[in-house]
Amino acid sequence: MPLRDGRLSHDLDPSDRSPQDACGVFGVWVPADQASRAEVSKLTYFGLYALQHRGQESAGIAVSDGSRIVVFKDMGLVAQVFDESVLNTLRGHIAVGHCRYSTTGSPTWENAQPTFRSTESGGLALVHNGNLINTPELAARLEPGVLTATSDTEVLAALFAAGGKGAEAPEGLHSRGQGVASARLPHDEPVARVDEGPLAAAREILPATRGAYSLVFMDEGTLYAARDPEGIRPLVLGNLEDRGWVVASETAALDIVGARFVREIEPGEMVAINGDGVHSERFAEPRPKGCLFEYVYLARPDTTIAGRSVQATRVEVGRRLAREHPVEADMVIPTPESGTPAAIGYAEASGIPYGQGLVKNSYVGRTFIQPSQTLRQLGIRLKLNPLREAIEGKRLIVVDDSIVRGNTQRAIVSMLRDAGAAEVHVRISSPPVAWPCFYGIDFATRAELIAGNLSVEEVRDSIGADSLGYISLDELISASHIAKDNLCRACFDGVYPIEVEEAARGKHLLEVTRS
Repeated sequence: MPLRDGRLSHDLDPSDRSPQDACGVFGVWVPADQASRAEVSKLTYFGLYALQHRGQESAGIAVSDGSRIVVFKDMGLVAQVFDESVLNTLRGHIAVGHCRYSTTGSPTWENAQPTFRSTESGGLALVHNGNLINTPELAARLEPGVLTATSDTEVLAALFAAGGKGAEAPEGLHSRGQGVASARLPHDEPVARVDEGPLAAAREILPATRGAYSLVFMDEGTLYAARDPEGIRPLVLGNLEDRGWVVASETAALDIVGARFVREIEPGEMVAINGDGVHSERFAEPRPKGCLFEYVYLARPDTTIAGRSVQATRVEVGRRLAREHPVEADMVIPTPESGTPAAIGYAEASGIPYGQGLVKNSYVGRTFIQPSQTLRQLGIRLKLNPLREAIEGKRLIVVDDSIVRGNTQRAIVSMLRDAGAAEVHVRISSPPVAWPCFYGIDFATRAELIAGNLSVEEVRDSIGADSLGYISLDELISASHIAKDNLCRACFDGVYPIEVEEAARGKHLLEVTRS
């Protein structure tokens, strides 16, 4: 997660309705003699493309040819940062990639990933999904002046590159215009084995690291991946038949590049992949607390988590929502696309016809142009517009995944009424989001979360709906098929699996001292 003015920032874009995850990560290793055929930079590009929903502000890829690491990164979507000519220059047999969402403030090239560091034996490129909650403690291990960016990822990379000791390591060469960093191994030094270099440093640093982290990193000869002991953010391992290995945030990214899902990287596990195969070890005892909100919104519907299809889970949540909060109506419509699976399930269970009442502009992502107050209402119409002929005179059930501030639901209800809807009943396929997330989802502060301050009936009145119903936490957990004690559900019940200081809970800001 990014830092702003020395603080970890979690503000939401006021025009953006959705919670945001803080990144997608991807890595690939193939034998060196397969490099020209495998084209790891292009595999990584397509993997990141499949993970674009997890981060839309910057993208980057690092590639190693066995003797040096080259990094290309820039601000923008994956397809904006990379083209054929750039990818053709990124040649090698190991790659890591990243797509990032930073919070409102100053997204910068320096904070884009992969993060590169020179080491005594070569180079290190690292990507991270999640958020650390003891960044100041970790940063205190570093010598003054070592940090060159303002993210918890930079702190980890610096510690890994320094061998975990905090000694100052040589800085990588950065070319801002091209977004490139590189370092060359001396030809007379062997590539680090799995018991040396970054792995040894990670063994020392990761047990002291608190928070959510799914890491993918590499030196010149080995691809590494690690997941925090709670396994809050997802990370999976796949096989490219006889051609190599892939690690990614979601199984959907494996599908896109033709990799076969092997298994999840387990909580507290670290793997190293090179010519000797896949080496696995535990750096901490697993304490599984997978993010429940991945099922609600973050993950792609065609992803599988813990053996359970996300699409199937969301449809089942919709069925349960219909049983918990029935209402007489003429049509069930989703808020596209996040509300679609649950709306399908709601319609199935209720017997009320499913229909399309809102059209989404597929080409509108996060907007950086803030409208004036007089044009604020147009913001939602950039993304959604009602089908008047489909909804006029009808009693509607509108299904969405969550309510954060309430601004979007308020605008949608008003829009549907203006288009002639007789009644608007809102159904939400998650419990009320009443607590901020410290583990990698960009929620507002508790003071800004509408459910953190208002009752359900008060929220209904605020958004102007005829009725409002949320799925209960117990029903959502049951639909996930995962034991309650193995899930992080803090945004719904305020029970944090990794303890966060009470002061930080209120402010949702973690102070960080920068050198």
